[in-house]
Amino acid sequence: MARIVLLLLTALHQRRLARYQAALAGPAATTYGEPVEPTQVLPPRTAPGPTGQGPAGWPPNRPRRRWIPRWVKGSVFLVLAGLVFRRAVAALVLMALSATLHLFGLNVRLPHVSLAWPWQTVSAGTTSNVDLGPWVLQKIEGISKPALGTENFNFVFTHKVTKNIGPWPCWYSSTFYAVGHASATVNLNPGPSWWQATTGHYQLRVLARPAAGQPGRVSIVMTLPPPQLPQNVHDVTIDNTLSKPLTTSHSWTYPGLGCGTLIKPQFSPSVVYAAAQQQAFYRVDHVSSVTTPLISTAESQATQIIRNNFVQPTVNALGYTLSGFTLRWSAK
Repeated sequence: MARIVLLLLTALHQRRLARYQAALAGPAATTYGEPVEPTQVLPPRTAPGPTGQGPAGWPPNRPRRRWIPRWVKGSVFLVLAGLVFRRAVAALVLMALSATLHLFGLNVRLPHVSLAWPWQTVSAGTTSNVDLGPWVLQKIEGISKPALGTENFNFVFTHKVTKNIGPWPCWYSSTFYAVGHASATVNLNPGPSWWQATTGHYQLRVLARPAAGQPGRVSIVMTLPPPQLPQNVHDVTIDNTLSKPLTTSHSWTYPGLGCGTLIKPQFSPSVVYAAAQQQAFYRVDHVSSVTTPLISTAESQATQIIRNNFVQPTVNALGYTLSGFTLRWSAK
């Protein structure tokens, strides 16, 4: 019985193999020694196959050969991007290398490469007879957002409340560590009246015109109102995750019912953090160790925004290089 089943399975396998070979061979194929017409073997081309890749009975489609591997395309893209942004890449690499060397205590003098983007580069041979001053001023007058000089600072203060109950002195105090956060604001566009020629707040000098395939050179001196410090206590915030009480102390009568009921609520988190915010607001206007770096950061931020985002791209697009840029601050 087993031999009969084996013979049947073998014959069925040979029959299927012969059909498949005939489909591959075409009109010259034979099945059991007889010619097979193409129409008897190949189904209509419109009949979908079981996998959706071709007509039923047809051999599976071979995948298309990729002429260019993906890794080659990716490598070419990275090389081209590196060539376009070569100055920016070099500046970032040198900054990272300098930081790493300082981390290990090595003081190595590296070459200086200023960070510059392709659109800040002047095309050689550009010639421009445009009146440069109004064009640059128009860009500056389009600035809508102020510059912010943000600083974090920490301090320690003592919050103390005294309340006598009859002849018994009652007081409670807590030493609190607080981390404040504040920003000084610079108005980058004070308005058309600020830029009038009679004020002298904007001066552009053309040092050389573009000629003989070489870009021209300009220098610009500007004056802005001084940075504005926080104007109210709500302009200063306290970092709740880093601020915390350090020590607490109280009078010997504090555990009493009357004294504790009167004083302890005045040391709830909301009250203590509000007191820390008041202390932070005082420091950003009166303590030089906080005020000085706050103003310095705002001035530096304003200079970078105006020079790198507005002035330099404009003069470069008109065929000039920015030989000098000075930002001054008017008196209050």
